[in-house]
Amino acid sequence: MILAIVLAISAVPAHADVALNIIATFDSTIASDPDAAAIEATINQAISFYETTFTTHTAAPIGVTIDFKEMATGLGQSNTTLYKVSYQSFINALTAANSTDATDIAALAGLPTGPNNPVTGSTTINVKTAELRALGYTGVPPSGGFDGTIGLATSITTPGSPGSTLGYSLLAVTEHEIDEVLGLGSDASGTGFFADPAPEDLFRYSGAGVRSYSGNANANCATAPTAFFSLNGTTDLAQFNNCTNGGDYGDWQSDPLPGGVNPKVQDAFATPGSTPSLSATSPESVALDALGYNLAGQQNPVPEPTSLALFGSVLAVTGFVTRRRAGLRRNQQS
Repeated sequence: MILAIVLAISAVPAHADVALNIIATFDSTIASDPDAAAIEATINQAISFYETTFTTHTAAPIGVTIDFKEMATGLGQSNTTLYKVSYQSFINALTAANSTDATDIAALAGLPTGPNNPVTGSTTINVKTAELRALGYTGVPPSGGFDGTIGLATSITTPGSPGSTLGYSLLAVTEHEIDEVLGLGSDASGTGFFADPAPEDLFRYSGAGVRSYSGNANANCATAPTAFFSLNGTTDLAQFNNCTNGGDYGDWQSDPLPGGVNPKVQDAFATPGSTPSLSATSPESVALDALGYNLAGQQNPVPEPTSLALFGSVLAVTGFVTRRRAGLRRNQQS
């Protein structure tokens, strides 16, 4: 679905950041599950991490809406709406949201101030509705009324539905998919609407100072050319899944796990029996911080005047699409 619209953003007055607010709904597949109480409690535990860890530089909580449901295949899956916005408006908004913590300083130092994105050189970038509102955009309604819908295979998670194999952590799966609703993900190797990069692609490198926007046709990630998540292009924080193995290009390499690396929440393939979870210093949290969310207690309450001047311009949005990610996959290896 493509829609031409124009957004107006006004200058944001000086204020302290506000806590991130996630509004969860549970569809009938979860609500009617005999183990609904345990499943919903775990989802709420995941949500609590984000609400206590992250803030947004907005006057009021943005209210990220997510609908949760059970699914029969896979492990986890997210469905989100993305808008195509000018890179100039995006970098202006990202600069205005700068908390001045080490992550934001490093992230902004490596990004041009416009008008062309540094990945493909085009003047546009694809951004999800939750992140857009976290950056102060208005008039960006998601398709279907939710910023994201998340599917969870509770027949194989712990806790899970009656008879579950209990092989995979429901908390980790839920956190993985919430990360993607909030903004993580890659458009690498995309065409058409997705020829433009996603925000996380601004921090995708194949080597020191060399950005990467190409996945690899090799289905074996152990032998495919590598790509890394890095704020500055030199220090690698995680290795991307960079091959056609069925996982998302925006997830971490995990089939197989790189040597000496423990399972993480954003792995493309979950390791059976593992229980990774997020902290404020996890690569996933660092990525969300770089994308415009702020860590609680590290925000700058007074935006730079130059940022406000740029932020107050009229911003053009050329269209939107709804995209379903392949989602978190099962790794059958022990």
